[in-house]
Formats: sequence, structure tokens, C-alpha cells
Amino acid sequence: MAQYFEVHPDNPQPRLLKQAAALLADGGILAVPTDSSYALVCQLDDKAAADRLRRIRQVDEKHHLTLLCRDLSELSSYAHVDNRQYRLLKLATPGPYTFILDATKEVPRRLSHPQRKTIGLRVPTRSTTLMLLELHGAPLLSTTLIPPGESEPLNDPEEIREHFEKLIDGIVDSGACPLQPTTVLDLTPMGTGGAAVVLREGAGSLAALGL
Repeated sequence: MAQYFEVHPDNPQPRLLKQAAALLADGGILAVPTDSSYALVCQLDDKAAADRLRRIRQVDEKHHLTLLCRDLSELSSYAHVDNRQYRLLKLATPGPYTFILDATKEVPRRLSHPQRKTIGLRVPTRSTTLMLLELHGAPLLSTTLIPPGESEPLNDPEEIREHFEKLIDGIVDSGACPLQPTTVLDLTPMGTGGAAVVLREGAGSLAALGL
């Protein structure tokens, strides 16, 4: 049965989020708010938790998980970033963008794209998620919280509780999230002199990045 943490959306209570972080450290899976929708998260280096996360979502290993990072410097530890890419990332983080970049050796091989060795990363703006990342002390693996067989993510913490409380270990409730997905940008072509490729236009403004 999932533990339920009701936190303030702008001033989350550290005491509650420390308890949530302890569940992650123990191999748990949480539902957490982001700036695009709720997501399921687990710790990065826990294969059993990552496999369980995929089973809950009913997705296979071809479905790539995204790393939630605290800030741009942490993102740069898990992806190769050149000067052009860095300038664009600086404009866009934190924010509702997901970036595809070449993975470093810090990313377990099973989590990167098997042919291209790329990884999706993002730095959210949501105060609750940023504090949880800070307390956990490392990036989290994430996937949008979409129930199996559905196409839209869940946005209501009570509905998440109804669907998932017997499947996951904790639910962090800081109110509803926007339902618009992140803008997804493939930055790998920039590493060879090309331009960023828009894979999905979502909540993140392309104009703000000059794209």
C-alpha cells in the first residue's frame, strides 16, 4: 500500500519529502508531480526498480526512460555536452523540455538507446520535485504516469491513488499538474555541426530558444 505525502506546491515540507526520498533509497517507486504531468520515478542505479517501473507502465525495454536532474551541471555529468549544446540548455533549464543527448559512461548501458547510446534528460521547475531530487542526491529515472491501455497521463493525485496505490510505494501530492507534455529536442546533431531536431512540440516554447 502506497504511502501518501500531501505537500504544499510552492513550499513543500522537507520532513515529508525526506520520508519519500527514503522510500526511493530503499528501491521504491513513487508518483511525483512535474511541470508537465505526474511521473513514476525510481533511483537510477536500481535495475530491479527500473524493471518494476516498466512492468507497472506495461512498456518494454524499447521504451526509454528519462533522467530527472537537479540542474544543468548534473545533467552534464550524464550526457556529453559541447559549447553549442550548453548554450541552448542554459536557455531552456529548468523548464518543460526533454533533451536527447549522447550518454556518458555514468548512464548504465541498459538505460541508453541500444543503437545510438543516447539518453533523455530534463530539469523540471516544480519545487516539490526539485526538493525531492536534492534530498535524494542523484537523478531519478522517470516515465510519464500513463495507465496501461490509456493515452493520457493522470493529473489528479486521488485518481493516481485509486489506480496505483497497491502497485507503487508512495504518492507525492502537491496538487494538479499541467497536462501538456514536454517539448522534446534531439540535440545530438548539434555535436557534428547540425541543428537541434524537434521530436515533439509541447509545453516548452521553441521561440524562447530561437528555434
